[in-house]
Amino acid sequence: MALIRPMRLADLNDVVKIEKASFPRPWSHNAFITQLAKDASVCLVAEVDQQVIGYTIATQYVEVWHLLDLAVREDYRRQYVATELLEFLFELCGREQHRGYTLEVRKSNRGAIKMYESFGFICTGLRKGYYSDNSEDALIMWKDSEDMLA
Repeated sequence: MALIRPMRLADLNDVVKIEKASFPRPWSHNAFITQLAKDASVCLVAEVDQQVIGYTIATQYVEVWHLLDLAVREDYRRQYVATELLEFLFELCGREQHRGYTLEVRKSNRGAIKMYESFGFICTGLRKGYYSDNSEDALIMWKDSEDMLA
């Protein structure tokens, strides 16, 4: 079980390494700094033995939380680290009223899609050619907030 905590500037070297190993078009160091500086963003890391092994970033636009980035170090994948990060994120974001959560995910990323569906996300649309590295389509996924269902 990982420790989930707020991301700090000191974490960014590890976060950027995971990002570069995980995505064909990784975010830059400055992109992470920008998100850390935003009041409307939540930036979290997962840590084991004082080593960053994963992270997630979400930002709030009006009444919707947009999940922008989520990655786990390769040697910790399929060990529920991403699940722990999302559970913590939903707990944190769920403290204030909002409409729900949205994200884009590669159409071919079946593992991520299955995980998001296990949290109640549903596919609500398609962004044609969304990913610039190979023009792959992105699924738009949505999850209602718990207070919207009550």
